[in-house]
Amino acid sequence: MTTRTVFFVSDGTGITAETFGNSILKQFAIQPRHVRMPFIDTVDKARQVVAEINRTAEVEGRRPIVFTTLVDPDVLHVVKEECRGLVLDMFMTFVEPLEAEFGMKSSHRIGRFSDVAKSQEYHNRIEAINFSLAHDDGQSAKNLAEADVILIGVSRSGKTPTSLYLAMQHGIKAANYPLIPEDFERNCLPSALAPHKAKCFGLTIAPERLAEIRNSRRPGSKYASLENCRYEVAAAEALMRREGIAWLSSTHKSIEEIATTILRDIRPDRLVY
Repeated sequence: MTTRTVFFVSDGTGITAETFGNSILKQFAIQPRHVRMPFIDTVDKARQVVAEINRTAEVEGRRPIVFTTLVDPDVLHVVKEECRGLVLDMFMTFVEPLEAEFGMKSSHRIGRFSDVAKSQEYHNRIEAINFSLAHDDGQSAKNLAEADVILIGVSRSGKTPTSLYLAMQHGIKAANYPLIPEDFERNCLPSALAPHKAKCFGLTIAPERLAEIRNSRRPGSKYASLENCRYEVAAAEALMRREGIAWLSSTHKSIEEIATTILRDIRPDRLVY
């Protein structure tokens, strides 16, 4: 299969359609062209989308795949009836059976982020992002008592992207703090972290991978040398083991997998979705 285009059509951002659709597509040995079509919330916009999908079908000689999370019935009708693609209606697949099970109609609310001004969950998410940015890479030790989790590990082990993912996706206040050679020499956690050890979670990484990452930023430096990376990783793991801090390797794990493991272990009493 050399050419196939996949459209993600949504009346909101398209993030849900694309995330779920990509999870399904990864089950197949194909590399399709992705086209996200967000904010399709009127019949006129739907007809424009249909026109593009149909043109693609003509050019490629194959019908495109269309993942949709449209909730407006008139907009959805245009896409389903007029486009020459395989339309996979992701919402109705689940909404209609749930309406029957609950004995009620769904709200048919358009978009995950509608009415954000009234959404406490949205404000919690923004607050968590601001917290994670303010506490990135040990920039601040203030208000660490408010943190849901404090990620520790050597520089470039994946702490920052994991912190931001936890904040953006789940509203988790995640600080991150680097372990540096001075900590290894003292043989203890940084003093700012000692009162919050129960909230600490460690990330480690294979020294070879760490050296590769560091060399892309500071090539030829002692910081990036394999010998130094081996020393720092071994010392950090020994420190976390001695302090009784749970940790995992980020070497072969995605940010999503790392975050899921952290959430499983810290078991926060509230999550934002």
